[in-house]
Amino acid sequence: QVQLDESGGGLVQAGGSLRISCAASGGTFNKLTMGWFRQAPGKEREFVAAISWRGGSTGYADSVKGRFTISRDNAKNTVYLQMNSLKLEDTAVYYCAARGGSNTYSNAFEYIYWGQGTQVTVSS
Repeated sequence: QVQLDESGGGLVQAGGSLRISCAASGGTFNKLTMGWFRQAPGKEREFVAAISWRGGSTGYADSVKGRFTISRDNAKNTVYLQMNSLKLEDTAVYYCAARGGSNTYSNAFEYIYWGQGTQVTVSS
């Protein structure tokens, strides 16, 4: 069973930056597509970004393109989400997810492993 452990969330002012991390254990990280999703109060969980297991392909939601960057370090079994130019609407619980495959995936039902989430709060 793959376990995902998010960290790095916190409080940041609008316009600031934050990097959150997801460490994977119990599986073959080098063969997992990794994704980030987020969920704000009263809203459905939405796709943020994904990266293929080789790191050659990435995908982003339109709302974060140009501001967020997903990356991975397979030697450390860790995926990152660098968030720049943060906006109030970025406030949410951010979840790390994983699945087997060589492509990127943008639907929550396509992922089979999930972390517990880390809170990101953007203030004015």
